[in-house]
Amino acid sequence: MCCLGGLFDLEELSRELLKLKIETVDPNIWNDNNKARDLLKRQTFVQNLLDSFYNLENHFKDTVELINLAELDEDKTLLSEVEANLNNIERDAKSFEIECLFSGEADENNCFLEIHAGAGGTESHDWASMLLRMYIRFCERHNFKFEIIDELDGEEAGIKSSTIRIEGKNVYGWLKTESGVHRLVRISPFNAAGKRQTSFASVWVYPIVDDSIKIEINDKDLRIDTYRASGAGGQHINKTDSAVRITHMPTNIVVQCQSSRSQHRNRADAFSMLRSKLYELELKTREDKIKAQNAKKTDNSWGNQIRSYVLQPYQMVKDHRSDYETSATSDVLDGELDNMISNSLAHLS
Repeated sequence: MCCLGGLFDLEELSRELLKLKIETVDPNIWNDNNKARDLLKRQTFVQNLLDSFYNLENHFKDTVELINLAELDEDKTLLSEVEANLNNIERDAKSFEIECLFSGEADENNCFLEIHAGAGGTESHDWASMLLRMYIRFCERHNFKFEIIDELDGEEAGIKSSTIRIEGKNVYGWLKTESGVHRLVRISPFNAAGKRQTSFASVWVYPIVDDSIKIEINDKDLRIDTYRASGAGGQHINKTDSAVRITHMPTNIVVQCQSSRSQHRNRADAFSMLRSKLYELELKTREDKIKAQNAKKTDNSWGNQIRSYVLQPYQMVKDHRSDYETSATSDVLDGELDNMISNSLAHLS
């Protein structure tokens, strides 16, 4: 556990937590709601960080004691349990190590994740559906809640696009580096000649903002359309225009939702997505000023990918930002993204 302690200064964090607690006790702090909110947010972050570390440390110490007891008693059953505990500790320690890299303003927020198929027709639609499954499996591995709130099927297979709402601890921090173009190289199951084919799909991640973050949206800047939802849904789908699409004309941001039978619910969800995208745009603008570079969505095509998934003629997934690569392509496509994400976050910081 020493390596985890080396990720930050425990004494310094403990002193900071004490200082924050003293500051929040001061009744004058509540005269400034924004300052009070920021202090409480930082206090919660530091407290959770310390609690996670000490919980891991105590769990590790207890497990070491169990190992000693099992060896003294030559208890094979207990040794098997201890081995399982160590595997769980290793997994939790890796997750904690990644969470130590979360330093962004919105890292603890929930998020929306969008997937859009690129050029390539059915092949790209299938690749988009593979990415959707990958992120769903990632959510299941981390016990994140998720809901598909909008989806457009491909003509023959797969999906053209999908939007997922994801909720859990530090969800945006976990997934923010997934934004970009993802490239797949494989022998296409849709190609009778069995030729190798390259496909693209883009992924974009936006933090969900709560009511404490003020995002001004003028009604005159919006175009709101309703339409009949597509896909499964029975008679209801065919009779009511429950799906909602909102266009924010100054930024040309478009959001849409068709997950509910209620137009009011879809409208509320679409507005939530719009607020999130506008907030993410503001975060990007601040980041651009610091880095003195333009942040824009890259073309969903060759040469702009952040990650390549090669299934033929060899097996490899490579992140082009951090240069991290692995031959465990099946694991990655089954949602095992922790190493990919940790290396991307380390490169970002």
